[in-house]
Amino acid sequence: MAMTFDPFSELDRLASGLLQSRPGPRVMPVDLYRDADRYVLNADLPGVDPGSVDIDVDGQLLTIRAQRTAGEAAGAKWLTQERPSGSYLRQFSIGEGVDTAGISASYDNGVLSVVIPISERAKPRKIAVQSLSAEADAQKTLTS
Repeated sequence: MAMTFDPFSELDRLASGLLQSRPGPRVMPVDLYRDADRYVLNADLPGVDPGSVDIDVDGQLLTIRAQRTAGEAAGAKWLTQERPSGSYLRQFSIGEGVDTAGISASYDNGVLSVVIPISERAKPRKIAVQSLSAEADAQKTLTS
């Protein structure tokens, strides 16, 4: 059985190894959408212990931190370790139109979901239009 050497896959493996071992926070891909009266943020955090997830709001800044520990196997000789470990960090400016006290979060199957409700004062509302001429006519009728 003949084996061929693919220099591109080897280069890709080396490059991803360099990127995985870089210092600093890891990438935390997110989806963010508005659903009626709330924003929903879903972040991919596979293999992260939910107890390591820390979410806080400081003014208008929402910060998500998480930690993923490296796999351990006592006495094992690693052949490859491609799954990233380390800290994750993302920050979002949430603006003034949200109810920061009502923010909630859940973690299921490697996905962190953060629900950010829109504040009552930021929701669209209808303004009643009053006719001043109709009021004046009603006043004349009452005084006559």
